[in-house]
Amino acid sequence: MKHQILSYLSFLLRATNQHGVHSPFVYQLLTQCFYDKKKYDAYNALKNHRQALRSDSDTIEVTDFGAGSRVFKTNNRNVAAIAKHAGITATRQRLLFRLVQYLQPNTILELGTSVGMATTAMALGNPSASIKTVEGCPSTLQKATDYFAKHNLSTIKTYQQSFESFFEEHPSEIFDLVFIDGNHNKENTLKYFNWLLNHINNDSVLIFDDIYWNIGMTEAWQEISQHPKVSVSVDTFQWGLVFFRKEQRKQHFSIRV
Repeated sequence: MKHQILSYLSFLLRATNQHGVHSPFVYQLLTQCFYDKKKYDAYNALKNHRQALRSDSDTIEVTDFGAGSRVFKTNNRNVAAIAKHAGITATRQRLLFRLVQYLQPNTILELGTSVGMATTAMALGNPSASIKTVEGCPSTLQKATDYFAKHNLSTIKTYQQSFESFFEEHPSEIFDLVFIDGNHNKENTLKYFNWLLNHINNDSVLIFDDIYWNIGMTEAWQEISQHPKVSVSVDTFQWGLVFFRKEQRKQHFSIRV
């Protein structure tokens, strides 16, 4: 927690908004996506999906393959509590929807489904996109899958397996957008990044969640943003986004959302 507090104070000192950005690509991303104030119809669908999960009284046994939970003390967890404490926030869910709507990726990969709140946002952002989402825990993935079916989200394909085994079974696929929200430690995050480098194109974006979760995650983010293949990196504190546009000179931005 101390690391997160100190990191946030440092972030506030260096962060800016669109007025401090001297990149046409990032300026448009901020003004037309990040700071888009339009009330989309999809927001109601996201709200209904969130409310349904937060009213779900089922208790499931969670198999945690990541860095563990700071909230839950046991693996028997209430679905409503998972949605409340471990799921993506409403603000971030809407931002993820806008990112997908703005960038219009055709192929999306999510590493870490949980109960499917982020997945739903991406599916609504581009209803024609093909979405693959990977989750190690069978109980949470089943719950997510049930809700995908209930809300007619037919473009989502789920995989109940480790990220590593998914990588082995998909050696040549290219992804336009990848949302990484699982196994929050330095070694694994860098391993996923290095695998993904062989599965991107010039317009791909990788979104890393919880980049200040711990010291290791922050170190991983710093290595990723400095990688030679990364042209643009955007630090929003909660997320780190990296782009690979060869026509773009290397720049790093810390952006208030």
